[in-house]
Amino acid sequence: QVQLVESGGGLVQAGGSLRLSCAASGSFFSINAMGWYRQAPGKQRELVATINSGGSTNYADSVKGRFTISRDSAKNTVYLQMNSLKPEDTAVYYCNALVLVNPWGDALDAWGQGTLVTVST
Repeated sequence: QVQLVESGGGLVQAGGSLRLSCAASGSFFSINAMGWYRQAPGKQRELVATINSGGSTNYADSVKGRFTISRDSAKNTVYLQMNSLKPEDTAVYYCNALVLVNPWGDALDAWGQGTLVTVST
């Protein structure tokens, strides 16, 4: 079983910064891609950023140039540095990981419980 635990959410004024962290724990072989998604009130969950095991990144157009995703593979941790935050960034942010449970390629899609980010005007 895999657990993803997020931290770092909170209330920040527009233009401010926050750093989210997500640590994976449990019994697994390795972690492939990790990423962040968000869900604003009344909206569907959307991709924010992903990073694969090789370090390649992908960002939603709405956060390019403001958010940076990174990972520490030794710690099974992914980070999201969020700068120049806007009120429209307000959402619950969820960590996601594609986890390989054995060397033969069996994988599962793990999600964290979510952390709330609120950006005030």
